[in-house]
Amino acid sequence: MAVGGGGGGGGQKADEFQPHPVKDQLPGVDICVSSSPSWLEGVILGFQHYLVMLGTAVFIPTILVPLMGGGNREKAEVINTLLFVAGINTLLQTWFGTRLPVVMGGSYAFIIPAVSIAISNRFNINVEPHQRFKQSMRAIQGALIIASLFHMIIGFFGFWRIFARFLSPLAAVPLVTLTGLGLYALGFPQLAKCIEIGLPALLILVLVSQYIPHMTKSSRGLVERFAVLFTVAIVWVYAEVLTLAGAYNKRSPKTQFSCRTDRSGLISAAPWIRVPYPFQWGSPSFNAGDSFAMMASSFVAIIESTGTFIAASRYGSATPIPPSVLSRGIGWQGIGILLDGAFGTGSGTTASVENAGLLGLTRNGSRRVVQISAGFMIFFSLLGKFGAVLASIPLPIVAALYCVLFAYVASAGLGLLQFCNLNSFRTMFIIGFSLFMGLSVPQYFNEYLFTSGHGPVHSGSTGLNNVFQVIFSSPATVALMVAYLLDCTHSVGHSATRRDSGRHWWEKFRYFGRDTRSEEFYSLPYNLDRFFPSS
Repeated sequence: MAVGGGGGGGGQKADEFQPHPVKDQLPGVDICVSSSPSWLEGVILGFQHYLVMLGTAVFIPTILVPLMGGGNREKAEVINTLLFVAGINTLLQTWFGTRLPVVMGGSYAFIIPAVSIAISNRFNINVEPHQRFKQSMRAIQGALIIASLFHMIIGFFGFWRIFARFLSPLAAVPLVTLTGLGLYALGFPQLAKCIEIGLPALLILVLVSQYIPHMTKSSRGLVERFAVLFTVAIVWVYAEVLTLAGAYNKRSPKTQFSCRTDRSGLISAAPWIRVPYPFQWGSPSFNAGDSFAMMASSFVAIIESTGTFIAASRYGSATPIPPSVLSRGIGWQGIGILLDGAFGTGSGTTASVENAGLLGLTRNGSRRVVQISAGFMIFFSLLGKFGAVLASIPLPIVAALYCVLFAYVASAGLGLLQFCNLNSFRTMFIIGFSLFMGLSVPQYFNEYLFTSGHGPVHSGSTGLNNVFQVIFSSPATVALMVAYLLDCTHSVGHSATRRDSGRHWWEKFRYFGRDTRSEEFYSLPYNLDRFFPSS
């Protein structure tokens, strides 16, 4: 394969001194997007994906529901609803969207406007907590429905396709990298809330997934491929022993909540069987300010999902995702947010970063495995008690998994550097500056919010304030805006700029039909391409 980037010599001599040639598809993946493992292995891997996405499904309602006036019962119902809709959205995305092995789950990008709605003074007239919860949820539902329309317009009308055709590997590096690194607050800081179970979980996961295969000198087998299951099982039993032995009886309530296995309250509050249905909390209410803030969250979810889609295509050993397919996936993500608004999940949908990292950890990018995991989401959401048992896994254990899984997504972004000329000062400036600003600007906005109780933009409109806070609190969003703008404007007249950015490597994937491999990974089933064209 030809070598990209700068450097003299050319031709065969250049190849001779290039130890790591550029690869359109990631080598070393055991099972790619369009392949499938055995059914037994697929079911176990699918259950592993389900376990990984549980952290977000529990964490978001844990933040929102108490602010809305709900208790453990309402929290259990929202978790079950979120899981149910996540399973449907995952199936829709893998069948009709990008067709990549991505889990579509709750998004942290929607927390700021959802919290703003939950603590709004206009609901203070509801003295009874359950009524306040329902009124708050209806307002969130209305805002999500409006945001979903914006999302679908961006995707199905091809606006994101136009954007993606100008996206180079150089601009994609900070996007994908900070899609993973930007979630660092959910890693070790959450792990350290119960260091005695979080740190062993992290060490066991690294040992089982990285060291044991080399120590035993065996090919990748069951132990390392199912490292997440082994880690969760071992440390969960360990945490249960500590709880039963009374290790946390005299500790602070905060420590007990993080460490004990019997403090979540989900098991006793969850119903045995419950089927979520649209508008279960009542008719949605609509507010202009809430809707604009949710549309800003929708914009952030589009960008962060784009980074996750790129990482998933890499770890699934697929070719770079064509812009038309990416735009199609964003449109179906909008349908997912519409379902979130109809059912009342409290949050919009995004491509799960942790599950994309799991593709890299297991080296298994099979679409069928993710579809099986969607089946587990739907099944356990209907059987509330059984699902609550798994959802009661202590969050520090989940945070330990995040430390590894988010890192895999960040590495997928750094892997795109192979397409760029790293001997170019323009390339080094754009990468370094966008990464730095992508971390620095959100840190400023978040610190300002923490110390002052409001963001740097403090106008008379809460909705406008939330719009700026949501956008500039997302590391991936800030990094992409900086990198994309600089890549499209800095030294564009120079002949070497296009090659330095790596655009020539992705040129054949700009349009769906230019590379025959695209059909293998991204074509719709049942001959639906004639109704939803990929070009």
